[in-house]
Amino acid sequence: MPKPKPSAAKRPIDTPDTTLGVETLVVPGAELHQQAADEATQLTTNQGVPIGDNQNSLKAGARGPVLLQDFILREKIMHFDHERIPERVVHARGSAAHGFFECLEDLSEITTADFLQRPGERIPVFTRFSTVAGNKGSMDLARDVRGFAVKFYTQQGNFDLVGNNIPVFFIQDAI
Repeated sequence: MPKPKPSAAKRPIDTPDTTLGVETLVVPGAELHQQAADEATQLTTNQGVPIGDNQNSLKAGARGPVLLQDFILREKIMHFDHERIPERVVHARGSAAHGFFECLEDLSEITTADFLQRPGERIPVFTRFSTVAGNKGSMDLARDVRGFAVKFYTQQGNFDLVGNNIPVFFIQDAI
């Protein structure tokens, strides 16, 4: 009868394990990790400290809270919080208004939209008119493409109606 292999928790640190068919190393404070090939680049922090894993955080116990000493997680959160959010490229400037839409007659003969089949019901809407090209500081006098969007807040969900003031849209796919 073959002798059972010791579990990963009882195995000495940096002892190769091949129970999964792949050579892995036991790293303290983390999961089992596959050993990188010699020619592979080493994963490091911003300061150049080599690390074995940046996908798992250090926790107090199996389901405990994240530890403050996990400098890798703190570095990743700092990068996420300090990312630069670029300026909106299209439809950067615009004017908007909230209001109500009221259908005056039953349109069930030409549509299945529920909010157009109940005359007299007021539906909240949000409408936005915008410039398509130019940044936030561009002039309104340019005769370029303008866009609009109307959002109907119906009982079945939001119904969006968008468009541009050009005769032919430059993208052929409707999606």
